[in-house]
Amino acid sequence: MTAYAELLLETEPQIIENRQQYDAIHGRVDALIRRGRSRTPDETKLLRLLSLLIQDYDRRHAMPPDDSTPAERLQYLLEVSGKNPADLLPVFGQRSHVNEALTGKRPVSATQARKLGEIFHLKPGYFL
Repeated sequence: MTAYAELLLETEPQIIENRQQYDAIHGRVDALIRRGRSRTPDETKLLRLLSLLIQDYDRRHAMPPDDSTPAERLQYLLEVSGKNPADLLPVFGQRSHVNEALTGKRPVSATQARKLGEIFHLKPGYFL
């Protein structure tokens, strides 16, 4: 077994799904970085892989800027959650209303914001 294969078995890199996994991988990355010049080529290879996993998690869990519109926020949440516009039919009632909300042509009502908050586990004000 190669040294890199042993590192992979030891670390068990996988797509990061939660904060606990994120912290564990981040700790491993920090340890590899601290090794500096004494880091082996295989450790550097592992460091690059783990860094990509962290970047992926950060990208999937980053929120749009505060100055984004409700429509942009809703589009973003659909993208990162894996949901599609049809999943919002219970909130908006009609496909045309979903599309109008996603394009910013229809404002989100307080009732809709509450329902969206429940779906995405966010405060309703985020959608207003």
